[in-house]
Amino acid sequence: MAQHAGYSRWCYNWGLSLWNAAYIDGYKPNSRKLREVFTNHTKPLYPWMKNLSSKVYQYAFINLGEAFKRFFQGLGKRPRFKKKGKSDSFPTECYANTIENQWKTNRIKWMES
Repeated sequence: MAQHAGYSRWCYNWGLSLWNAAYIDGYKPNSRKLREVFTNHTKPLYPWMKNLSSKVYQYAFINLGEAFKRFFQGLGKRPRFKKKGKSDSFPTECYANTIENQWKTNRIKWMES
């Protein structure tokens, strides 16, 4: 669980950094574009990410997109970088739908072999 929370934080911070840079350069980033760049260019550079659920980074970028959406509508503050040890978590739907199911799938594969 802690690995997934750290992975979510890492992806959120990476996405926020890229979003800020793109916005300064005059582009209009969104969560879908971030996910595409991450999947095709960044994720292959970090082999440790292969062991973790892909849903975690997808939800991190969705949450970042929603945070910016609220910010631009005037409903919230500008998204900030997340720090380790402060609200270390990731969405419960992410846990319920992916990590738990991944564990069940791996357990079944282990029992069959």
